[in-house]
Amino acid sequence: MATLLLVTGLSGERPGTGSATLGYALLAFGGLALAARRRAPLTVLAVSGLCAVGYQTAGFDVLAVPYLVAVYGAVRAGHRAVTAAASVTMLVALLLTALLFHDGPVGKALAQARHALEIAWLIAAFAAGEAVRQAEERADVAERTREETARRRADEERLCIARELHDSLTHQISIIKIQSEVAIHVARRRGGPIPEALLAIQEAGREATRELRATLEALRDDETAPPRGIDHIPELVKQANKAALEVTLTVEGRPTDVPTAVSRTAYRIVQEALTNIARHTGAATASVRIDYRADSLAVHIDDDGKATLTAIPQSGLGLVGMRERVTALGGRLCAQPAPEGGFTVQAELPVERTSGSVSCSSTTSRSSAADSVHSSSLRTTSRWLPRQPTASRD
Repeated sequence: MATLLLVTGLSGERPGTGSATLGYALLAFGGLALAARRRAPLTVLAVSGLCAVGYQTAGFDVLAVPYLVAVYGAVRAGHRAVTAAASVTMLVALLLTALLFHDGPVGKALAQARHALEIAWLIAAFAAGEAVRQAEERADVAERTREETARRRADEERLCIARELHDSLTHQISIIKIQSEVAIHVARRRGGPIPEALLAIQEAGREATRELRATLEALRDDETAPPRGIDHIPELVKQANKAALEVTLTVEGRPTDVPTAVSRTAYRIVQEALTNIARHTGAATASVRIDYRADSLAVHIDDDGKATLTAIPQSGLGLVGMRERVTALGGRLCAQPAPEGGFTVQAELPVERTSGSVSCSSTTSRSSAADSVHSSSLRTTSRWLPRQPTASRD
């Protein structure tokens, strides 16, 4: 725009030498001011108008195109009343400038003023800015409506899931809990020893009831904080030790507050890993390591079970659930048999919403069989090995 005004000014009738330099400067500055039209539309409107009046006073008969662009930008930003008042003031100023500084008939002076700012172009710029403003406003309203509709549907879906979980699982878990308590009560009445498995079933039933209640509360109230997180991992280790599995917990780094979603995911990974170790690996010991890093939280679970790299991998919903939770946070999960025996689960959860990664290697190198674990972020080909032929994966 500045170049266009300068070329137009140079190609037209040039004024006297004294005012020419000032006129060229105002022509250039009036065009360059448009660079800030989005950040300060009213300031640009005033500056471009003053520049137009200035170079008209200096004798340059150039159309005030920068002011028209400034009018469009100001109206688009929503300053309609101010822009209309400024435009009327601009027209009056141009008329007065032509009458005071133009040598010649009054009619020619008025024609020059009208030419500098054509009313038709001014109305067109005003109308274009208003049309774009209304279109953008409608688009914003439509976007907010879509977001509200999606949020409402998500709320309805959460409530539906909560009802289904309550109707299908609560009854069954309550039966397991009650039956285990009855069995323990009968065993105590008989005076015989209470089997450890029965006590484990009772404790698992109570824990499942608490977990289900917390899940239902979280589904019914989106602002309810998840009750289980990284601070509850020691409880998982304690429960595993009661179930005849020796588990050690190691915390590395400086413990810091992590986002709720990261804390909950770490808890679920450890919970699922320890459950799978107890069910499928035949391990006697396991280790859980939580590593607080600068920009991520690393979780490692290893065991001394009978998993081997040569076994045929089979997928399970537990590992799929782990991977989906980790992927949703932008992290990575590695779950595979270790070459020295046992099974390892490694997860790296970014503290910020960034793309994370984790290497499928621990203190020793992994073989090429681990490459299949990373072939898809949502599909897992690793499993806990070995398992009983009739056992099913959670």
